Amino acid sequence: MSFPSGKVVPEILKEIVLKYLGTKNSDVLLGPSYGEDAAIVKLGDHVLAISCDPISGAEERIGWLSVNVSANDVATRGIKPRWFLPCIMLPEGSENALLREICVQMDDAAKNLEVAIIGGHTEVTPGISHPLVIGFCAGFTKEDRFVTCAGVKPGSKIILTKGAGIEGTAILAADRRETLVKKFGKELVAKAESYFNMISIVREAMLAIKQGGVLAMHDPTEGGIAGGLNEMAEASGTGFEVYENQIYISQETKKICRFFKIDPLKLISSGALIIAIKPEKAEDVVSKIRKIGIKASIIGEFSENKKMRKIVRKDGVVQPLHLPKSDELWKALKKKL
Repeated sequence: MSFPSGKVVPEILKEIVLKYLGTKNSDVLLGPSYGEDAAIVKLGDHVLAISCDPISGAEERIGWLSVNVSANDVATRGIKPRWFLPCIMLPEGSENALLREICVQMDDAAKNLEVAIIGGHTEVTPGISHPLVIGFCAGFTKEDRFVTCAGVKPGSKIILTKGAGIEGTAILAADRRETLVKKFGKELVAKAESYFNMISIVREAMLAIKQGGVLAMHDPTEGGIAGGLNEMAEASGTGFEVYENQIYISQETKKICRFFKIDPLKLISSGALIIAIKPEKAEDVVSKIRKIGIKASIIGEFSENKKMRKIVRKDGVVQPLHLPKSDELWKALKKKL
């Protein structure tokens, strides 16, 4: 079978990828697992959180995204990201200016997060048409101070920060700028493109973990909010119910998604953070996150019924909210306009 663009579906991961994992090692507390953002490795009385993420669906802010998206995965473990290594692959014919721009973006992003770039690899790669960057990020903490998506419990409240489709909105505004400016004007497109500045979830993740009650956190990348919720449910053996009227979607995202005929809830959403939290702590954490100027709301809860993965629409209609087969970004980028 041929695969669609984006993440390989869970069935193929289980059938192929997760069967071939090299030597077993007792220091690996959390290895390759569907729905988990970063591995956890024991190191004395500390643990390392280690993540790996490619940036393949964006061109203009690829260096900035590579640092932030990889750092986000470490932060969802409740651990501050500290070190970053990029693998930069450039198409044939690339010049100094392109590599410099990628490196400047990575430098800016890393300094903003107080992350050190400690190594990596750079090459010209035959057969690719645009730059690709694969980011590796790590951080450490005491052994008992991290969370995983498997920690979700039935009855956990679901907090969503910022909103749906943040990264996808920014990528489409940048990579399809000319088309969107003709449709909506420069002001809307510039605002949508500025969403790149909201990609990091490190601040709210660190704040939430400090407040207590957090059971799990997840960075909804490919597949958007729908994908992120399903991944958390799959990792923890739970179901969920969320309410559409509690999920924030900006006007820029709504308009761009309508233009490309895509679903904002299934659009790559780096910059949002999904938090599973004990019910008695939910309102407090939402309040604390809002006080640092970041949108946050309780959008639903996780349930014991594994088959109950649904959304209550604004009109009261209840519908399934399944894992998308592919991110809506790929659909939009392939459209001939």
